Amino acid sequence: MKRAKVNEVELEYELFGTGEPVLLIHSVLADGFKPLMQEPPLSKRYQLIHYHRRGWVGSTKSPGPVSIAEHAADAAALLGHLGVSRAHIAGHSSGAAVGVQLAIEEPSMVKTLVLLELSPLSLPHGQAFLQGAGPVLEAYGSGDHEGAFAAFMSAVSGMDWPTCRALLDHRVPGMVEQSIKDADTFFGVELPSLAQWSFGQKQAQAIKAPVLSVLGSGTLPLWVEVAAFLRSNVPHVEELKVDDVGHLLHIQRSDAIAKGVARFLAKNAMISRGVPDHNASTTT
Repeated sequence: MKRAKVNEVELEYELFGTGEPVLLIHSVLADGFKPLMQEPPLSKRYQLIHYHRRGWVGSTKSPGPVSIAEHAADAAALLGHLGVSRAHIAGHSSGAAVGVQLAIEEPSMVKTLVLLELSPLSLPHGQAFLQGAGPVLEAYGSGDHEGAFAAFMSAVSGMDWPTCRALLDHRVPGMVEQSIKDADTFFGVELPSLAQWSFGQKQAQAIKAPVLSVLGSGTLPLWVEVAAFLRSNVPHVEELKVDDVGHLLHIQRSDAIAKGVARFLAKNAMISRGVPDHNASTTT
């Protein structure tokens, strides 16, 4: 991967394809977007920008807390480094939180915003999620990084760990091992920062870009609540519900996600050229 020095850190990044730029912002799985990047509806029509946020894989590991706002500033700086003044932004889970913050703080840079099960922990089910994460954090605190990661992924995916691991190993070989190496970043830096991130009605209504909220039909109550919140509070939002998947939706059914996202991007390109359309909810 190439390296960009921005905001006094170095971020690993790579570019795929040509066309309008789409910045992909990962969550705990640093290479979780790899399957989506191979799907023709996106890879043949857009320039996909895949990067590792600070703390993950070979990007700079900053000591102490790194806020969601700092991650958003890194994303903006990376786009500037690449000479991109405006891009489509797509994020998963905590990466979607970074995308939201970027859309609020740098609205001129965000053409559209795709949120794959955004994870604001300030909502009621988010607080319940944090309270239920005690055993996972205890495992991490005891030095059992592998056990903590396995328990967390099993909890958020709704799968038992052997099934979840088999999926991850099949779709992105080596990602589990790398994620365990990145456990200090996720449990020690990312999760506390996400818990401190505030996302309420005021912030939701400040998002000016068209938003696609992507939801798995088999996901947990937290993300059902988030989707309903976005539906009620974001000015320009439509929803894509994907059948037979949970929180790892972009890994489980990357084909359906790619088609839905490409359709959303193309539709908004038409609207920007003056061709009318309407918000809609779809199921794939």
